[in-house]
Amino acid sequence: MASSLWSPVDGGITAPAGFCAAGIKAGLKASGKPDLALLLAPEGAVCAGTFTQSEARAACIDLCIDRLNLSSGRARAVLINSGHANACTGDRGLIDSLRATQAVADVLGLSAEEVLISSTGVIGVPIEMSRLLPAIEPLVEALNPEGGLAAAKAILTTDLVEKQIALQADLGEHSVCIGGMAKGSGMIHPNMATMLGFISCDVGIPLEIWQGMIKRVVDRSFNSISVDGDTSTNDSLLAFAYGTPLESQYWNDLEAGLTVLSQHLARAISRDGEGATCLFEVQIEGAENNVCAKKMARVISSSSLVKTAIHGCDPNWGRIVAAAGRSGVSFQLEALSLWMGPYQVIQGGQPIPFDRDEVSTYIRHRIEGSYLLDDCVSIRLVVGLGNGTGIAWGCDLSQQYVHINADYTT
Repeated sequence: MASSLWSPVDGGITAPAGFCAAGIKAGLKASGKPDLALLLAPEGAVCAGTFTQSEARAACIDLCIDRLNLSSGRARAVLINSGHANACTGDRGLIDSLRATQAVADVLGLSAEEVLISSTGVIGVPIEMSRLLPAIEPLVEALNPEGGLAAAKAILTTDLVEKQIALQADLGEHSVCIGGMAKGSGMIHPNMATMLGFISCDVGIPLEIWQGMIKRVVDRSFNSISVDGDTSTNDSLLAFAYGTPLESQYWNDLEAGLTVLSQHLARAISRDGEGATCLFEVQIEGAENNVCAKKMARVISSSSLVKTAIHGCDPNWGRIVAAAGRSGVSFQLEALSLWMGPYQVIQGGQPIPFDRDEVSTYIRHRIEGSYLLDDCVSIRLVVGLGNGTGIAWGCDLSQQYVHINADYTT
């Protein structure tokens, strides 16, 4: 696969040439942790975006969409504030987003239309502009080509760990680098799609090609995860590209790298789900087409009963089959085969003998493991003889998730 061309490198979102970032403490969050970030792209960069499909979307979403449409994808910077979603705040939501981006533009010497904004935090809570505006100058002063980690930390809310990655590959005469950072822990079931994602790339791509790549990549990554089945008012992904134009014969290789990068970030979001103790992966094979396979995989990965069974190390495969059955995807029950990890539990639509303790131990070892994304619970379901395949990721659902969200604003 073309993705084998890509190797990890340090630097995160600022690993690609020409990109700078910063993350500081502006006092927006009561915790005193970093809460304001800025990403600056080189002059001439193009930006593609995917955004929440929620009707209850934050003003920053509409502002980004309008500016990208009016500028034909030309953007230089994105301001990210953490702690306040600034969603469902009436006219003030748009006014504050306009004020914040204008302030960034003034300090950077840009037009306001070149500056985008992403907000994350509690819905219905406006940005504390009395704290944000004075922090713009020190934020700009903190911009540097090694600021990726600081920015990745500053965009977090209930996340336990920062999420960043960078990859490099030689594509023809080009040494190409792509970087990314993301945040998200709760309210994760993107429909793009409190997840935010950002990507940087140091080669030039025509905007319409870049936008198509990003849309497909998001569908294979951020739109294939679920923590709790809830979509957010603020979900968005912004992807910047600038550099020497990349020849068209290498576009597929670039897209493969972007897919690897985005799936890593998406899996990291799901693994860091609020109260989660493990990641699990659902693979569907034999469906009529890929769309059907992905739909079934996503229904299974978002099932509360599947999630709680995994948390309890309970090999209750009936919950997996039941979720597949309500997915809206047709299949023949007599063709069904199911594996949990290396253990087959159904063959030809019939349960077969298996050691429940061994399967339970298999799950428990992953729950008791680390944050390694490769050490996840595997669920593989063959539903027929079709060519359709699909994959989705989820995390277990624990009592801690209830505690976190029961007390979220109190």
